[in-house]
Amino acid sequence: MQMKLRFLGGVQNVTGSRHLLEANGTRILVDCGLYQERQLRARNWEAFDVPPDSIDAVLLTHAHLDHCGLLPKLVRDGFRGKIYCTAATAEIAQIILLDAAHLQEEDAEYKRKRHKREGREGPYPVVPLYTTADAEACFPHFKTVKYKEPVPINEGIEAMFCNAGHVLGSSVIKVKVRQDGQERSVLFSGDVGRPHRPIVRDPVLLEQADYILVESTYGDREHQGREDTKKMMAEVINSTKQAGGNIVVPSFALERSQEVMYYMNELLLEDAIPHLMVFLDSPMAASITKVFEHHPELFDEEMTELIRNHESPFDFPGLKITASTRESKAINHIRGTVMIIAGSGMCTGGRIKHHLVNNITEPENTIMFVGYQAIGTLGREIVDGKPEVRILGRTHPVRARVERINGFSAHADRDELLEWLSGLKSPPRKLFIVHGEADSARAFGDYAREKTGWDVAVPAYRDEAILD
Repeated sequence: MQMKLRFLGGVQNVTGSRHLLEANGTRILVDCGLYQERQLRARNWEAFDVPPDSIDAVLLTHAHLDHCGLLPKLVRDGFRGKIYCTAATAEIAQIILLDAAHLQEEDAEYKRKRHKREGREGPYPVVPLYTTADAEACFPHFKTVKYKEPVPINEGIEAMFCNAGHVLGSSVIKVKVRQDGQERSVLFSGDVGRPHRPIVRDPVLLEQADYILVESTYGDREHQGREDTKKMMAEVINSTKQAGGNIVVPSFALERSQEVMYYMNELLLEDAIPHLMVFLDSPMAASITKVFEHHPELFDEEMTELIRNHESPFDFPGLKITASTRESKAINHIRGTVMIIAGSGMCTGGRIKHHLVNNITEPENTIMFVGYQAIGTLGREIVDGKPEVRILGRTHPVRARVERINGFSAHADRDELLEWLSGLKSPPRKLFIVHGEADSARAFGDYAREKTGWDVAVPAYRDEAILD
């Protein structure tokens, strides 16, 4: 029995997740994500490593752009199979892909005008990577599945999706392959969530897998606890309010924006912060919040209790969801402290860039980061303390206070990843460390090897592994 695994993205970096499993004459692509690190974005434009029409199926772990963002290009370039995922993932992915396509079209138009005005050409073609029509064309390929129900992919191959506890509808995916009377299983972690987080249920522990691909985004550190997160958030809000500034929150539309609202709701109920206007300035986050409301069966007990008591974090006093560009611009004319939650989470596009331009140069304001900032992104430049940053074609000095609250992370930390792996009743044949910057991936590989004694590998981009 022999299978081949190819690591085509999301290895020794944290975006562009793409893993190809070949078995029984079948090609299965697990995730098809967009690269967001500036130094790696050129990979988005490259031809796929195998012809898209030779891929039989895509298994999608969840709807974050770094896992689903290249699906429109895959379909446009010839993929004709099904994209398997949970119903919540399918709903959210369609919102995210349409938004990504729209932003790329807008960015291409903006850059064309700017380059013409400046009399220069950029390093890449000034065209969108894919269009809204390309995004819409991939929607008929989605095939929804239920947690813990075997999904036949091809002869001798089936997949099972289990709750990853990362974001709404997220999955870890176990692929079973039967060949010549033997059976092997490969477990793809996607992104593993943290236990005891608000809104979504905890990640499921699995008991057996022959080969495992596990993420390592935070594989070299431990997160702060939930109460510490709330305490830090309250301190940022109270001190910024006292200074008379605004709190600008770059946030991912999926899960992170909803969690920020959850904590704001809790702090207001506890009277730990003053009442202030909170703007969810992200049409995509607003649409995704509606998907949350469609899927209460995925909520944990705490969230379910809030809904039952009419204390929904998606409808607290002072919350305003802005839809139009006009409403977004009007925020800048409000006097007094406001909180602005806007995407994108790594400041790579969207309305957050305009809010940064309006707030980053004033010392009374605070830029509060609540998510991972990949190397090569604007967000990473800001949290790393760069004194000046380029936003929308112009350089701006960073005078605002910059705070980073890691406790919001939807990714398991080093010990939580090991706890998730400890659910196995027998050692895997091999553990592959993926989806983490090189230092983090290697650190977690060493840690896992030391604690378990397992055979551990940290693959590089385009590496191949034979699984027997």
